[in-house]
Formats: sequence, C-alpha cells, structure tokens
Amino acid sequence: MIGLALAYLRDRPLTTALNLLLLAIAVAMLVLLVQVSAQASTRFDRDAQGVDLVVGAKGSPLQLILSSIFHVDQPTGNIPIEARALLARDPAVARVVPLALGDNFRGYRIVGTDAGFAALYDLRLAEGRAFAAPMEAVLGADVARATGARLGQKFVGSHGLAEEEGQEQGHDHAPFKTVGILAPTGGVADRLILTSVASVWAVHGIAEHDEGEEHDHDHDHGATSGSQSLQPELTALLVTYRNAASAMRVPAMINRQSALQAAVPATETARLLDLLGASLEGLRIFAWLLAATGGLAILVALVGMVRSREGDLALLRVMGANRAQVFGTVLLEGVLTALVGAVLGWIAAHGLIMAARASFPALAELGLAAWQPLPAEAALATAVVGIGALAALVPALAVYRLDPACVLVRAG
Repeated sequence: MIGLALAYLRDRPLTTALNLLLLAIAVAMLVLLVQVSAQASTRFDRDAQGVDLVVGAKGSPLQLILSSIFHVDQPTGNIPIEARALLARDPAVARVVPLALGDNFRGYRIVGTDAGFAALYDLRLAEGRAFAAPMEAVLGADVARATGARLGQKFVGSHGLAEEEGQEQGHDHAPFKTVGILAPTGGVADRLILTSVASVWAVHGIAEHDEGEEHDHDHDHGATSGSQSLQPELTALLVTYRNAASAMRVPAMINRQSALQAAVPATETARLLDLLGASLEGLRIFAWLLAATGGLAILVALVGMVRSREGDLALLRVMGANRAQVFGTVLLEGVLTALVGAVLGWIAAHGLIMAARASFPALAELGLAAWQPLPAEAALATAVVGIGALAALVPALAVYRLDPACVLVRAG
C-alpha cells in the first residue's frame, strides 16, 4: 500500500508539492510560536528567580528590568551609591546586589558587581577563581567559548553595551585580566563578564568613593550622563526581600525617592508576556487556518484522484485487493503528505531560529536556542497528521463503497 500511495503522490508532483508547502509553512509557524513563547517564558522565570525588586533610575520600569536582569536593553540611567546603603540598612531587605554597566567586550556586557551576584544566581567556577582585585574579571561560559579567552588573558572593554561595527576600543589604558571562567548555567550569566564595581569606576577614571573627582572622558557614555558621570554611581540594584510583607512597603519607599524607581520583575515580565501573547495568539490562529487549508487541499486533490482513477481502483479490486486495502491506500496518501509536510515544517522552523540567532544578536542574548525540541512540537505534528488523515477520509470512504463491476461496465 505504501508503494502504491507513493506512486500516486509522485504522479501528481505539482499538487503534492503545493500541499506539502502549505502544511510545512503552517507547521513552521506553529513550531516557531511554541519555541518563542516557551523559551521566553522559561528564560524570564529563570533569570528573574531570586530577584524581588530592581531599583534604578527613573524611567520605564520594563526597560529597567530588561537591562538589569535580562541584559537586553539600555539602562534607564545611574543612581547614587547611597541607594545601596539605604536598602542594605532596611530590615525587610535580605540582599542587595549592585550593578554597574556601561561597557562591553565583543558584544558581551561587562557587569560591575560583588560576590552577591554569584550567590544570587548560584554560579560555580569551572576554572580559576572569583575576582578579588580591581581589573580582574570572570567570564561567563558562552563568553569564554565565543572569544576563546583563557585564564590570565587580558582584554580591553569598549564603550556601550553592544558591539558596533567600526567601534574603537575605548579603554586601552585599563585592560581586564581573566582570573576565572564560570560553569555553564543556561542563564543570563553565561553571556556576561563579571568584575568588581570598583573596576568599572576605575576604567572610567573614577576613584572609589572619591565623589567630585574629575572624570577623564569627554564623550558620551551609555550608562552615564552629564555631570553625574563624574560621580561614582551604580546602574541598578537587585533586591531580595527577607519576607513577603516587604513587598508592600519597600517599593513605595523607593518610589518616594526623587532619583530612584522600583520595578517588580514578576509584574513587568507578566506585562511583557501579555503584550507578546496577543500577537502570538493572532499568529497561532493564522497558522492553524493555514494547516486547515492544507488539509482542504489534500481533500480536493484526493477527491480528484479518486474520480480520475476509478477504473484503476476498480481493476485493483478485481485483481484481488479487498476494500480495506484500497481504502488504506487512499488514506495513506493523506497521512504521508501531512507527515512529510510536518517534518519539513519542523526542520524549517528550527533552521529559521538558527539563522535568526546568527543575524540578530538580541535573540542570542535572549538565549533562544535553535535545536531544543519541546513535547508540544510532537503534539503539533500529530495534530497535522490527523488533519491529513481526516482530509483523506472522505475520498477513502468513497473508494471503500466503490462497486468495481459498475465502474468497469460504465468504463467499457
């Protein structure tokens, strides 16, 4: 039956190719939607775990969350270093992790922080040791793999938070030394370069706690602005509460400060997923309509095939084929078409993710993996094969009821 079904499909190459194309596009769209929504949700939950509140400069709360937790956007600005002490003194706060951003090395962000960052994300060293002195740095697993950096190797950071074409190295006077490489985590830390806050200040000519010292840069910097660039500042603070009741008081206390804003990661990521969800739902409906169109095309093609080959099918019955075999042959055509379309669509979807990662660095920064199959994809493929079988059912039943004697008499 399989050989006969394949022969019938090969006999209609254009129709078969169009049906495959329709189903492959539908499956590719559905797989892309499943991958993006699942990986984004997982990534957001994983990277925000343990962070109850982010404190930064006034601006968009979502931008603050994206820049400070997921490291995919520009910071809203800088905040006074006194903000850290303000929160650390609060009995409702269990942990305050400082962040100082502004530079990158080959597109990977250099993050000034302290040992609390490693504790927050449960980071482990694969090689070397943690940074201890100024200008020492620990590389994330992806950074080390992509740059080929090794322990003891020195590198120079560049201005800004992303690599730009033709960008000149901006801090040749202050190279970092690699003293450690992190074990892979699957999270945001894999794509970061960690160093001390004092190192970030030193790169920009700011002495630790020496407020008012002249800054030696005469150009704009991504994380500093105006006269505030002369001061030792922080970009953001990652806050962990001591208890749930703190969520009622601490954000309100922070938002009363004229230079600070508090953003709750859970709230902002939920808002972001809601915004994405509306668009994804529209695309999902369109993709299923496309799959239904593919099923309808299979139905039309098989009905046409049955009508044009009634004589052949009747002859098969006369030669010994029973009703079930002829019924199965037609049904198999629909199933095989849907199955091949589903496989092609699945390959196309993952190939597109791989190409998008290479073309759009932001997707790579988000951690979108190209070849990470999900159980929902198997369910999608099964549903599409079901559509193919359902579409083939009507012509298959027509063949099942076929009276070979009548057909041959009519043909003769």
